[in-house]
Amino acid sequence: MVDRAVVNASPIILLSRVGELELLRAVARVVCVPTLVIREVDAKGGSDPASQALEAASWVTRIDAGHVPATIAAWNLGAGESAVLAVASSTPVAHAILDDREARRCAAALGVPAFGTIGVVLRARRAGAVPAVRPILERLVGAGMYVTPELLDAAAAIVGE
Repeated sequence: MVDRAVVNASPIILLSRVGELELLRAVARVVCVPTLVIREVDAKGGSDPASQALEAASWVTRIDAGHVPATIAAWNLGAGESAVLAVASSTPVAHAILDDREARRCAAALGVPAFGTIGVVLRARRAGAVPAVRPILERLVGAGMYVTPELLDAAAAIVGE
């Protein structure tokens, strides 16, 4: 379990679509969501399942990202990814949870530990929060997560499935 995770919109949206937003609690002691990310999640309106799940998640710490450093802005990422990286890079124990490949490359360049939605599911399995990852991963794919069958198989193999 990581001490603090700063989460972007896509993991929130995908996990909410399959009723698994709580998995974030299994992988981090403190789950932070920048206000810019909350705005992205809320963009479809209050009747959207992800917006409702995030609103109901009293365990989420909402945080203002403040100024995005030039080292992050230079990557031309989305506002949410930039906010996540700004918060995570200014918090020594924080991990970034984001799915965007370029955002994860930026995180690596900054020395910020990062993982995505699949990583959340794998870590939740290791923590004993779920009995198996494959059913959750398959539901995530059905809910719009873009992964190849080979990546899904490789992810399941990491935890012996």
